[in-house]
Amino acid sequence: MRFDYLVCIGTFEPFHNGHQVLIDRALSMARKVIVLVGSADTPRTTRHPWSAVERAAMIHAAFGQADSRLLIRPLRDYLYNEARWAAHVQRIVSETIQCDGGGRHVGAIGHAQDTASGYLRMFPQWECVPSPSVEGISAADLREHLFSGAMGDAGKDSLLEAAVPEAVVPLLRSFRNGPHFSELLREYHFFKDYREAWARAPFPPTFVTADAVVIHSGHVLLVRRKHEPGKGLWAFPGGFVDVAETIDEAVIRELREETGIPLPTDALRLATRHKQVFDHPERSLRGRTITHAYHFDFPRGDLPPVKGADDAEQARWVPLGEALQMQAQFFDDHFHILELFVG
Repeated sequence: MRFDYLVCIGTFEPFHNGHQVLIDRALSMARKVIVLVGSADTPRTTRHPWSAVERAAMIHAAFGQADSRLLIRPLRDYLYNEARWAAHVQRIVSETIQCDGGGRHVGAIGHAQDTASGYLRMFPQWECVPSPSVEGISAADLREHLFSGAMGDAGKDSLLEAAVPEAVVPLLRSFRNGPHFSELLREYHFFKDYREAWARAPFPPTFVTADAVVIHSGHVLLVRRKHEPGKGLWAFPGGFVDVAETIDEAVIRELREETGIPLPTDALRLATRHKQVFDHPERSLRGRTITHAYHFDFPRGDLPPVKGADDAEQARWVPLGEALQMQAQFFDDHFHILELFVG
């Protein structure tokens, strides 16, 4: 055993044969393997169909008796703050090792293409162990098989089950018959139709949106989405920028349409503390969507009345302390935007 502990980071959506090969190699080299299950506090979407607990159950099932050497922990995202994410990883690993009795020789293992992308190099204190990926297995393709198989494509269903450990297959079947799958399948159809509508464009479209992050007296203004995508999730008032308006005009228009907030335009403009572009390539399942978020800050005073309208089923002022515990209920990257503005 070259290592006391090897750290393996992934989202495992779903846990497939390539992941098993990776962790098997880690177990051959280390006394214990710390498995960090990423995107642990995101809402269920077609990109993240399984909770961190469900993904951990897949890993436990796949390894049977060897499971006692796996230390599985949830890992949340920090989409726009890599330093905080790295610190979060370091803290979890340190606490896990301390609780397990300690060890000095720690390494990190990952697929070769992930190593090239750089995330393992964020931890120079750990020896890096690159591992080749298994050809022909992609978690994104397997998620596509999951939903297209449910639409009657038995071949996709067979491909999915052949690509995961045998012990994981019953868990996938149970998930497909469970309460969350029908909602995800509805979302899958929405995005499938959405992408097909733009398929004839001469180039992949880029969408531009504007979002209003209104902080007032220790509260943030949120709306509950009425329609797909993200129906029922909490978000900032916002939407697409019209062709005949500026982004400044769009953010105030969307704020008024979705909440009816009675604050004058001049008061909103004077209260603007920050403007920032959020452009993570995977921030939206609709496709490449770049948003301009405006942070309006009113430090004190009575909360203005608001009421959900237009695309918002509900609008309400949420205490910041409560909102910062609601990551799994936020649409797209809105939680990360809030965290960045108020962090």
